[in-house]
Amino acid sequence: MAQVAIANVAKAFGTVKVLHEVSVDIADGQFVVLVGPSGCGKSTLLRMVAGLETVSGGTISIGDRIVNNLPPAKRDIAMVFQNYALYPHKTVEQNMAFALKLRGTDPALVAERVKRAADI
Repeated sequence: MAQVAIANVAKAFGTVKVLHEVSVDIADGQFVVLVGPSGCGKSTLLRMVAGLETVSGGTISIGDRIVNNLPPAKRDIAMVFQNYALYPHKTVEQNMAFALKLRGTDPALVAERVKRAADI
């Protein structure tokens, strides 16, 4: 894992500003949950961290590098959204293990990490 630093991040769609200078520091290994009402910007912020949305202002760092202009595949991260229908044909365990299996992680390590996350 690595530290994630979101510093004064803003997002605008044309002239409509939807996120205004959001700053969050997430320590290496820290468990973080974003909560808030529908439409408040949770998913937009996460999509920017993942590289699925462009950043209109500020910086996002993963580890020691700024990732604002890195494509999603170069960021080496995954996210879980609270949506039971994300992969409805998979079990909860299979959904949790999916990204690790895609990366070719050793099956024993996948099982250990999924169990640890489920225990939380």
